[in-house]
Amino acid sequence: MEKPAFLITLDTEGDNLWRNRHGEVTTHNTRFLPRFQALCEKYQFKPTWLTNFEMASDPAYVEFGRDVLARQQGEIGMHLHAWFSPPDYPLTDDDWHHQPYLIEYPESVLREKVAYMTTLLEQKFGVKMRSHRAGRWAFNSVYARVLLEHGYWVDCSVTPRVDWRSARGAPQGQGGTDYRHFPDRAYYIDPDDIARPAASGLLELPMSIQYRYGPLKTQLKQAWNRVRGKKRGASVNWLRPTGGNLAQMKRVVEQTLAQGNDYVEFMLHSSEFMPDGSPTFKNDADIERLYTDLEQLFSWLQPRTQGMTLSEYASRKRLKQTTGSEAV
Repeated sequence: MEKPAFLITLDTEGDNLWRNRHGEVTTHNTRFLPRFQALCEKYQFKPTWLTNFEMASDPAYVEFGRDVLARQQGEIGMHLHAWFSPPDYPLTDDDWHHQPYLIEYPESVLREKVAYMTTLLEQKFGVKMRSHRAGRWAFNSVYARVLLEHGYWVDCSVTPRVDWRSARGAPQGQGGTDYRHFPDRAYYIDPDDIARPAASGLLELPMSIQYRYGPLKTQLKQAWNRVRGKKRGASVNWLRPTGGNLAQMKRVVEQTLAQGNDYVEFMLHSSEFMPDGSPTFKNDADIERLYTDLEQLFSWLQPRTQGMTLSEYASRKRLKQTTGSEAV
């Protein structure tokens, strides 16, 4: 029986963007990426580096990415932060403060920004862009259609069981995307309704996210939040390091595979490999603890899964669908 895929996705972006509200972006985290790449290769895993504008503009990162591609040890995909990705289009009185979602811009601007980033990445890395994740997890039908028009195969923006509407972008907007009732396994997106599966098209690979508690406790906690007037979604665990959550990550893997999924999807930001590059990993000791957890997680996953990039997984899905060995 074929092993499930282990998909490593990295939002590859500037340093500590959580703290950055003034418009100056640095990319010092580039020099911390080879250590993680080497760890992936040690366990025969292949990360997908979902790359945004500032990283694609960093010659050192481009050199790093080209080396990964040349050795066929990973993939470069696209990640887009609308407020900093050309062409410029002021949407609010302070886009750096509000960090608006791409889906809040006029469709013509959305199209221009996707076209610019796709061309930039293909020129910098010499390969066709096939994989994508939306900035701040915000996705809709227009965005899906534009990705298809540019030849993308796979998206990984959906975060099942998570509602982002309370995470504001532009003040005049409606917040992020509500993914609570989206599929939690691979499906081809219906461009008219991105929560609905289609026969073919853009493959969606939702993040591996599970409820933290059982059904009854989850319902009770949500009811209590409503009574208190708290706009808070259900508590969830991600396959994502947050410092000291190794047991929870393993549990997410076990739950996801027990539900019949043929992949598990991990994520982290490139800046989280650098001290003070994020709110979570603030110093050298935090980074070392992160790598201790990663070593244990990856060694545990190696006999249970097979490493794959997003595009490799999408190619396998297409082949199985063509040969009739799998219904997606």
